[in-house]
Amino acid sequence: MEQNPAPVAREFLAHYADYDEQSRLSNTRSGGLEFLRSQELILRHMQTPPQKVLDVGGSPDVYSLWLASLGHEVHLIDPVQKHVLQAMDASRNQPGNPIASINIGDARSLTQGDASFDTVLLMGPRYRLSERSDRIIALQKARRVLRPDGLIFVSVVCRFVTLMDGLTDGTIDDPYFVNILRGTLNNGQHRNPRGVPDYFTTSFMHTPDELEAEIADSGFDLIEMAAIQGPRWLANDFESRWAIPERRTLLLELVRSVEHERSMMCVSPHIMAIGRKRE
Repeated sequence: MEQNPAPVAREFLAHYADYDEQSRLSNTRSGGLEFLRSQELILRHMQTPPQKVLDVGGSPDVYSLWLASLGHEVHLIDPVQKHVLQAMDASRNQPGNPIASINIGDARSLTQGDASFDTVLLMGPRYRLSERSDRIIALQKARRVLRPDGLIFVSVVCRFVTLMDGLTDGTIDDPYFVNILRGTLNNGQHRNPRGVPDYFTTSFMHTPDELEAEIADSGFDLIEMAAIQGPRWLANDFESRWAIPERRTLLLELVRSVEHERSMMCVSPHIMAIGRKRE
C-alpha cells in the first residue's frame, strides 16, 4: 500500500502565509524578468490551445491565469491555502477564461487520473521538497497523469543564489546568514531555523546536473534546460534598465545568448528543464 507523504514543512507554509508571491512575479521588475522568460520557455514547446494543463504548486495564479487566458484548460493545485484563495479570487476576475479548477494539493500525492493531462507545470514544488526521494515521487506522479508524449516544465532554484544574494546585498556580514550559506553551498540544503523573512525558508537548491539526473531518473527525456534570468545579478542598475524598453530588449537578448551555457547556468537564480514523457 502506498504511504501518504510527510506533511509539508511547517516553516515553508508559515513563510508563504506571510510572503506575497503573487506580487513578486507580477509587480517587481526582477519577478517580471522571471515571469517573462518562463513564458518564453513554455511557449517554445507547448502546443497550441486548447491543451489540458495541471499546474502543480502553482502558487497564487500567475502561470495558470496566463495559460487560461491563451485558451488552455488549466487545473491548479497548491499546498498553501492563501495561494489557493488568491487564485480563486483572480480567476473570478477573468470570467472569460477562468482557471478550470483550484484546489489544495501536494505534488507527491496527485489524485488526477492516469494519462489525463497534456502538460504539467512543476514551477514551485521542486525546491520545497528537501529529500531527493520526495522530488522523484513528485516527478513520477506528474508522469503518471501525463498522456503519451506529454510535456513537463520544471523550475528550480539554483545552488548559488544564496551566495549571490549575500554578495550583492551585503548580508554576508551577518554571521547567521553565513551559516545558512555554508550549508546551502555544501549540499543544497537551505535552512533558516530562526525564520528570518529575508533569508528564505527550508528548501533544496539544485545544480543543473542534479536537475538533469532527477528528470531522467523519473521517466522523462530532457528536451531543453535553460537559465531563466541568467546573469542579471551583474547589472547593478537592473531595476532602472528594465524600466526602459530599449534597455530591457538588450537585457533579454543577452540573457538568451547564454541561456544554454552550462558553465554559467547557476549564475541564474532559476533554471528550467523541459521533459517529455518516456514510454
